[in-house]
Amino acid sequence: MLLLHPKFNYIESNDFDKLNKHPKNRIVMKFSKVLLAAFLGTLIALVVNFFIKVGVVTSMISSLSTETETISKPQPNSVLYMKLNYDIPDRTTDNPFSSINFNTMETKDMTGLNDILRNIERAKTDANIKGIYMELSSIPTSTATLQEIRNKLIEFKESGKFLVTYGESYSQSAYYIASIADKIYLNPEGALDLHGMASQITFYKHLFDKLDIEMQIVRGPNNRFKSAVEPYFLDKMSEANREQMDKLLGTVWGQILLGISQSRNISVEQLNHIADNLDTYFNADKALEYGLVDNLYFKDQVLEELKGLTGSNKDINAIGNGKYAKSYKDKNASKNEVAIIYASGQIFDGKGDEETAIYSENLSKTIRKAREDENVKAVVLRVNSPGGSAVASAIIGRELDLTKQVKPVIVSMGNYAASGGYWISAKADYIFADPTTLTGSIGVFGTIPNLQGFLNDKVGLTFDVAKTNENADFGTLSQPLTEFQYSKLQEMVVKTYNDFTGRVAEGRGLTQTYVDSIGQGRVWAGADAIEIGLVDQLGDLEDAIAYAVQKAELGNDYKVTEWPKQKDFFTRMMESMNESDKLDAAMKQKMGVYYDYLQGLDNLQKNTGIQARLPFDMIIE
Repeated sequence: MLLLHPKFNYIESNDFDKLNKHPKNRIVMKFSKVLLAAFLGTLIALVVNFFIKVGVVTSMISSLSTETETISKPQPNSVLYMKLNYDIPDRTTDNPFSSINFNTMETKDMTGLNDILRNIERAKTDANIKGIYMELSSIPTSTATLQEIRNKLIEFKESGKFLVTYGESYSQSAYYIASIADKIYLNPEGALDLHGMASQITFYKHLFDKLDIEMQIVRGPNNRFKSAVEPYFLDKMSEANREQMDKLLGTVWGQILLGISQSRNISVEQLNHIADNLDTYFNADKALEYGLVDNLYFKDQVLEELKGLTGSNKDINAIGNGKYAKSYKDKNASKNEVAIIYASGQIFDGKGDEETAIYSENLSKTIRKAREDENVKAVVLRVNSPGGSAVASAIIGRELDLTKQVKPVIVSMGNYAASGGYWISAKADYIFADPTTLTGSIGVFGTIPNLQGFLNDKVGLTFDVAKTNENADFGTLSQPLTEFQYSKLQEMVVKTYNDFTGRVAEGRGLTQTYVDSIGQGRVWAGADAIEIGLVDQLGDLEDAIAYAVQKAELGNDYKVTEWPKQKDFFTRMMESMNESDKLDAAMKQKMGVYYDYLQGLDNLQKNTGIQARLPFDMIIE
């Protein structure tokens, strides 16, 4: 450390000895050396720790495999192996931590829908792939995603290659996929769970009553189907909500039954009889008797069958979804791009993590970049969102409107495209939806919790306020809204609902009165939405891409790109070390299905203000 001469602001060389001998200076310099050493030691430790973690994670990712997966690149007589035991995202993430269970430090394949569909398509013509083997037990993902995978597997079967599934037990979602296989094998001690569909909604009214919390709620005009706020003031579904849920579940269940019936040649009536009586629940023999499965096999017997199908005398050459996707390199050199822009999750204002939610600033920037990119000839917006902030939805919608003026904008709806998700979709050139997509929910609500009773009487906190204007404290949680403030909140909700229905009317070529009649917050399945004009065509992401190519008149001269561009490995690495993210992931793994209840309460504090959103805690089983 250099000490400046107090008079001349520099140190003469012959002063160093004097400075070193002075007691105070020796103490200062000694302290400085200790501080510097501590700083350097900490810095080195952090760097070493970082690279150790990089090495561990890289090693874990490179060794990602299961007991069934045996190869990392396709070889002659190989099998494409799939184990879809996770909530399948629309897009495979480059996040190195997404496939790691931090409780067990184990890894598993978390391939996104985009790569799953590409893998199945590629396997049709890959000379190295003899067939597909799927181990299915439970697939905790929504029906629309399952339909897209199922439809692609049906196309795969046209190649003449085999498709075999095995399950120690089959959940309803897993069996829906398995039902189109050439051979369905079930463990002799297993079960086939076919029980119908139910929607479970968590209600918080009695909890809030006990805690003395009042939810101050305003819904749009006659938004009787906008049930996202019902759990705060009711203890069961309203008649309107039960009406829409019965219709919605009936449509989705009808799609599942129709698919199974056609694949297994079992009547819909018989399938409903099996579901009503839980005949195959913990009864593998009954599943075989009804023709739902082809044989009751243990896994070793299934593997012997696979050896026969592949002509192998030793190990089966099995390659998993993740490694099969990475083994493919797109050599398409076309400069014409069809940009798929992924919009997945709840919609929030501002910036945030694009993997977990939609943030207006992030997504708007991505859309703007695609609009200004001369190589991008058409945009396919892949929407998988239950909605959220009305303001954020409007901001995103504006960017899409501007993009539509210069190039085609086509929407592909996934599991959800409702409320804010429909807001951003409404003015696209053309809208595709899966038959079981949850869409519509054209409605608005506003909520501001009043925690005065809870804070005063339960916690013991009181508040006082000084203010310059009559309503300077509008929106505070520590006191109820005044009558005037409530009326202003109502004005904002009414205006937002009018903006929403007006946008839909303009985008879909309908009258605003008609949009209101099918709106009012009502949720529709894609198969029903097409009949009332909210959707143009039933189809998946590939159909939307094909339409965009046609609309942009690209012929065969194009390539598909995915937006937003994913972050590099080290950025992901640093972001994934975030303690709150790891804590949240650990809680989700530990709590299982109960995590949704905690998430519901967490969303309560995130979603105050004007919202265009589905019931966030609706669970369909």
